[in-house]
Amino acid sequence: MLAQTIKELRKKHKISQEELAKQAGITYSTLIKIESGANDNPTIKTMKKIADALDVSLDKLVGRRNKNNA
Repeated sequence: MLAQTIKELRKKHKISQEELAKQAGITYSTLIKIESGANDNPTIKTMKKIADALDVSLDKLVGRRNKNNA
């Protein structure tokens, strides 16, 4: 789910994996592993960097909805 969400948001922003990695301040290989599902348990720090680069909340990044939208 996380991998798919990141991929969809990245494509929505029309940026490459390399560009997202740069904007998030993480390595390209780390992003590849997360987006491919090879790393399905990234650190909160890494997820926060990705969320910030994509201009979304951590909740949205992990697919969590608030109680009113559930």
